[in-house]
Amino acid sequence: MAALRTHKDLIVWRKAVSLAARVHELTALFPAYDRQTLSQQMRRCAVAVASNIAEGAGRGSRAENIRYLDIARGALSELETQVCICTDLHIIEHGSQLEAQVAEVGGMLSAMVRRLRENRDKAQGFVDPLRPSTSH
Repeated sequence: MAALRTHKDLIVWRKAVSLAARVHELTALFPAYDRQTLSQQMRRCAVAVASNIAEGAGRGSRAENIRYLDIARGALSELETQVCICTDLHIIEHGSQLEAQVAEVGGMLSAMVRRLRENRDKAQGFVDPLRPSTSH
């Protein structure tokens, strides 16, 4: 497996950029009265997801990377809520590709944070008292 050189090498970042582009495309089709409020907020959140993944990857420490990935997850949660509102208002169709993209990026972000935290804990010698030891 090739070494990570930049945030552009992260599949989750590419998926988040694709999500942001999709949000921009869909919100351009919103009714005029929603374009100035809900659509702008959705666009900001979608851009924040990809941007925070990139910023975390560009930071010098694992702790900062995790911090920015957590911020990206927060922005994604906001976006997910806005998608739900749009679904309830019948602006976006329930079961849309957008819902699936949000879920996919969310799962990838959670897995990445979990993996980084596990590796951090192993490096620091942390032993989870609730997890049975694997050594015999």
